[in-house]
Amino acid sequence: MGYTALYRKFRPQTFAEMVGQEHITRTLKNQIIANRVGHAYLFTGGRGTGKTTSAKVLARAINCLNPKDGEPCNECEICKSAISGSLTDIVEMDAASNNSVEDIRSIREEVNFLPTKAKYRVYIIDEVHMLSQGAFNALLKTLEEPPEHVKFILATTEPQKLPATILSRCQRFDFKRISNEDIIKRLKIVTEESNIQISTQALNIIASLSEGAMRDALSILERCVQDGENSIDEDKIKELVGIPKITYIHSIAEAIIEYNIDEAMEAITTVLEDGKDLNNLLWEIIKYFRDILMVKTNQKLTMYNETDLANLKNLSEKISKERAIHLISELSKLENDMKFSTQKLIVFQAGIIKLCDKGIEEPNNTNTSGGNSLPGADIYARLDKIENYLRTGGGMPRAQTISNKQPNVMPKQSSLESGTETIAGIWKNSKPAQYWKDIVNNLKTTGKLVLYTNLINTNAVEVNDMTVGIQFPGGITPFGKTVLEKPENKNELIRQVSIACGKQMHIQYIDTKPQTQEMSEEQELSKFANGYDIPFDVVD
Repeated sequence: MGYTALYRKFRPQTFAEMVGQEHITRTLKNQIIANRVGHAYLFTGGRGTGKTTSAKVLARAINCLNPKDGEPCNECEICKSAISGSLTDIVEMDAASNNSVEDIRSIREEVNFLPTKAKYRVYIIDEVHMLSQGAFNALLKTLEEPPEHVKFILATTEPQKLPATILSRCQRFDFKRISNEDIIKRLKIVTEESNIQISTQALNIIASLSEGAMRDALSILERCVQDGENSIDEDKIKELVGIPKITYIHSIAEAIIEYNIDEAMEAITTVLEDGKDLNNLLWEIIKYFRDILMVKTNQKLTMYNETDLANLKNLSEKISKERAIHLISELSKLENDMKFSTQKLIVFQAGIIKLCDKGIEEPNNTNTSGGNSLPGADIYARLDKIENYLRTGGGMPRAQTISNKQPNVMPKQSSLESGTETIAGIWKNSKPAQYWKDIVNNLKTTGKLVLYTNLINTNAVEVNDMTVGIQFPGGITPFGKTVLEKPENKNELIRQVSIACGKQMHIQYIDTKPQTQEMSEEQELSKFANGYDIPFDVVD
């Protein structure tokens, strides 16, 4: 008899042997006991979570000659034939390689025949999302009203790819990721029966690497005993799966936290010379920073020994939560950049050096949307603070007198239609040239100084019945364009123009002079401060 892989050798033969899916196995057993088995089931979930195993057990249980509490006996003729694969009444089909209309039509023809030995003819269709649209259509009617002697069990990792017409015809069961504790329990049973010596730390690492998939955990375990030695420790696992030693990962993380470029590059060079994969290295660094964040928030970690946990705690005291989150985000972006680069090592090294540079933007200098901050964003923020300070009565520019006029509010539609609201004494239906100067001055009196500064010496013209054009004889600078395009500023201009016109209007910026020389943001800010004497010292 040939060699059998561990995940096949130790495949559960009953619902009781399955781990981590008690909410599903309990329901299926109750249906079998009550003789209320459905005609079509859909098993969904990640890889290695027990979908196919459950389908096999269910197929045997409903056909078993001596079922016990909803479980197959695995001793009768039907059960033994099903386990050996010789029972023709249980048909397993891989939709990844049998996804055509013809394959489904053959099933439609077969369902009309009675089972040869068993009570039910059961069709197990794995990876059902791979069926073509035509195959789905051919399956619909049979799936909805199959003969009484036919049962369908569909399994897939991607239920979102199934048509709604298929989903509505099945009883759906969602298989969840298996917890590390359940995986470790099962691995202990497998290692005891296989006479494999394995440390507790090694079991924790395998469970963590499997990411909730029991089959992956057994595959990793099997790789560790292929050299003929039945003793497994954590170093052996890391060596086989290509994980760099934790000491190197710790050194790189510590160097990034302490802005030490030399130590980071030295540790990275050592790992790469040892033959480790670059992508695995980056992934381990990301996970290590994740674990630092977990330690900092008092979360429990089972993958590390006491020495490694002490190192994690030491690093967690050297870094803030905000910077840890920032580093995880930047390293994830680096991982994404490497996917699309032909020079992965260069991109990786440059990214690590950037994170080790003290001149890098700190987390609080990035915008709230999660991307990098825009050039001059801190300048705009300071100007916004100044405007808010002035509007709330905290102070006024020294070269400006206080106006008794109240800020305008957004007009209601009835105000626009009745024409009772005016801007600076200009009634509706006035020409743009008449009211534009008053609108600009009104911005000054209401504290919108940045917008006012960028609209000095501009003119307004009527483009059409619904649009007013704002002309810039001196051109629009990049700084000015940013200010003018801010939604709150543009909406304010639309509001005031609409009041003056007595109807809802649009505005259009018109650059009437090609820009010959660009001013830097610092120069524009200096001109703004010196020309209008704005007290920038009121906001730190």
